Amino acid sequence: MSTYRDLALAHRGSARATVLRTVGTRERRSHLTAPRVPTVGIDIGGTKVMAGVVDADGNILEKVRTETPDKSKSPKVVEDTIVELVLDLSDRHDVHAVGIGAAGWVDADRNRVLFAPHLSWRNEPLRDRISGRLAVPVLVDNDANSAAWAEWRFGAGRGEDHLVMITLGTGIGGAILEDGQVKRGKFGVAGEFGHMQVVPGGHRCPCGNRGCWEQYSSGNALVREARELAAADSPVAYGIIEHVKGNISEITGPMITELAREGDAMCVELLQDIGQWLGVGIANLAAALDPSCFVIGGGVSAADDLLIGPARDAFRRHLTGRGYRPEARIARAQLGPEAGMVGAADLARLVARRFRRANRRRVERYERYERYVQSRRTTQGSL
Repeated sequence: MSTYRDLALAHRGSARATVLRTVGTRERRSHLTAPRVPTVGIDIGGTKVMAGVVDADGNILEKVRTETPDKSKSPKVVEDTIVELVLDLSDRHDVHAVGIGAAGWVDADRNRVLFAPHLSWRNEPLRDRISGRLAVPVLVDNDANSAAWAEWRFGAGRGEDHLVMITLGTGIGGAILEDGQVKRGKFGVAGEFGHMQVVPGGHRCPCGNRGCWEQYSSGNALVREARELAAADSPVAYGIIEHVKGNISEITGPMITELAREGDAMCVELLQDIGQWLGVGIANLAAALDPSCFVIGGGVSAADDLLIGPARDAFRRHLTGRGYRPEARIARAQLGPEAGMVGAADLARLVARRFRRANRRRVERYERYERYVQSRRTTQGSL
């Protein structure tokens, strides 16, 4: 039989592969009965594209990554990168579907990336373009939605029926799951928690507004505060100034976390500040959504209790009706930076059955033809 690569190459330029449009309404039921076959998950960020083959239990069988092409280049350059990574993995694995977690706004049909801040995607029909070049179904979703799905299926959110995930990285992303279904909103862009206003007239945000939550509780906020203290030659910043030998621009979030673990008082205090703002935002979300669990992921969550401890304290202080209502659990994500990739792959498994059915029909046609040829030879031999 033909390999997946052969099929993919043969289908380039052919009619686009069809994707189930009703997956979103069936997620809770379908994930239990989805084919237990390997699928590829792809996580696209501003700096890297990571792809991996994931089995039905969330185990990563193989992972590859490359740098994201420069954002000034055409969208096709990124699409070429995705296709090449899938074809590379398909040389060694039987791929049945591809899931893509994109750092941007994805429409409700999960076809178009409406806007990606770190890529040149503006109303880009990513699913159709990729599925038109591959021989398997393709599913596209927001990267935070994909990560939340992975944590619900395999990580810190297992067993929860109402879960909110918050991803702390350069900014703040998020996702909502209720009854095992990702809530994407009418237009597909629900979960953009980072742009809730928490300080009227506060710090300017790249989104154009002021006082957004991610300006007070994110990797960018953490680095900004550290650099401002260092630039002011504050006595509390001497430790980090010495660490970077005076090159303030070299201060990074992971560096602050490392120094905080070593006991640097300023870095500990900065993480406490970020954590307190995190708790305030979580309390607001609890008032609006009332989930049973908040899962905190993203790079900044690596600070663990240095961050999440203060967040829990602030959450309890600001929770509406505190003392008279159950409190949601706050947990650190378990799957790390691979969560988006694993989640995208698992969501793609929901549409993998189409590929399996097509393959089965192809095999059946081939077997019928072989039986026909054999019967013709038998008939001719008996004459």
